[in-house]
Amino acid sequence: MNLNQIAYRLGVLGTVIILIWVGLFKFTAVEAEAIKGLVQNHFAMGWMYKLMSVQTVSNVIGIFEVVTGIGLILSFFNKKIGMYAGLASAIIFVTTLSFLATTPGVFKMVEGFPVTDFFILKDIPYLAISLMVYAKSKE
Repeated sequence: MNLNQIAYRLGVLGTVIILIWVGLFKFTAVEAEAIKGLVQNHFAMGWMYKLMSVQTVSNVIGIFEVVTGIGLILSFFNKKIGMYAGLASAIIFVTTLSFLATTPGVFKMVEGFPVTDFFILKDIPYLAISLMVYAKSKE
């Protein structure tokens, strides 16, 4: 296995860990409340609170993240699953990054310097890995 293959696998496994870990955390009341402000202000997700409870919305998101993480693991063995998992994870990370534009007050000034909730920015490299999985599955 060459360095490029090792780096790819490491990137995918890191993305899997984040998706499954954060996905499972969505089943807690603390995380359900923590994401409410992000989700309820999002044009494509806010409607869910009209149909489901705060915890149920968080659970649905968590299920999607965990299943996607499992799909990314399976992408090592099955290109078709990899295609769907790469696409699903790209959707997750594009959506999360879009919270920067849809959530009021997400940007603040600290000592004259603009800052944001930096945990969202971690999704930029995860989006790149998602697109790599999708592209690799198309080869």
